[in-house]
Amino acid sequence: MDIRRLITAVVLPPAAVLNKEIGTVVLTGFLTLTGWLPGVVAALFMIYQEERAAKA
Repeated sequence: MDIRRLITAVVLPPAAVLNKEIGTVVLTGFLTLTGWLPGVVAALFMIYQEERAAKA
């Protein structure tokens, strides 16, 4: 995993998933607004899913 994306996911979760579809960015932004931790978890989960798909 790219350490820069992980740090970005912790600091500003919507910015970490900007390469995804707009709905993903909006969902992560909404979760971040409702609470910082749900946004971080969602961003890290999406980054993990992307990395897993790239390996397959």
